[in-house]
Amino acid sequence: MDTYILSKKILIVDDEPELLELVKSILEEAGFSAIVTANTMQSAIETCSKSFPDLAILDVMLPDGDGFTLYNQIQSINSIPIIFLTAKDASDSKLTGLGLGADDYIVKPFLPQELVLRVSAVLRRCYKEEPSVLKLASCEIDFDRAEVIKGSEIIPLTAKEHMLLKTLADNSGKIVTLDNLCEALWGENPYGYENSLNAHVRRVREKIELNPSKPESLITIKGLGYRLSTRN
Repeated sequence: MDTYILSKKILIVDDEPELLELVKSILEEAGFSAIVTANTMQSAIETCSKSFPDLAILDVMLPDGDGFTLYNQIQSINSIPIIFLTAKDASDSKLTGLGLGADDYIVKPFLPQELVLRVSAVLRRCYKEEPSVLKLASCEIDFDRAEVIKGSEIIPLTAKEHMLLKTLADNSGKIVTLDNLCEALWGENPYGYENSLNAHVRRVREKIELNPSKPESLITIKGLGYRLSTRN
């Protein structure tokens, strides 16, 4: 399976600890490397507020609500593919979930291979593998080589600069908050790194912009974070 698909972050929400662990272990054994879990609506929303998943697997019945309400809350923040887990005889749940716009449903009990195939199919359909070269207003970024190509000049990127640009590129056109950028560069406890982030942004702009004082690609969203503007 493509490493691009296997690297996608998956949120699993279910109030049954055994089923939650089963789904998680099946996906991990298949090679998925970024899996987070939650057992209530509230904990799922809190998880999404820290770092948004690329796909969510939602149980219909939750102790503090239901998967359909959670679906609407998640989609109101960021539209991602959703797969519902439904009971064998819950045909109404299937229709409700698909009517909301869910990408698929899985009936419990299920075979491990069925789970992996359905998750993989949804991810492939929703996320096309991105090219390693990204075009900006004044340059191109080759992520495989960690280089900026600006005219005839080739400028190397440091590891942090590469991670900063990759995080922004993965959310091209969207605002990436200061906290999320700091977390991507320095881990789960990013507090106190905002000055370091600003310094990295300045250096990146010097490499990718024609005029770093008037950036066309790496845009500051005052009080929130940054947005990367790309070209087709």
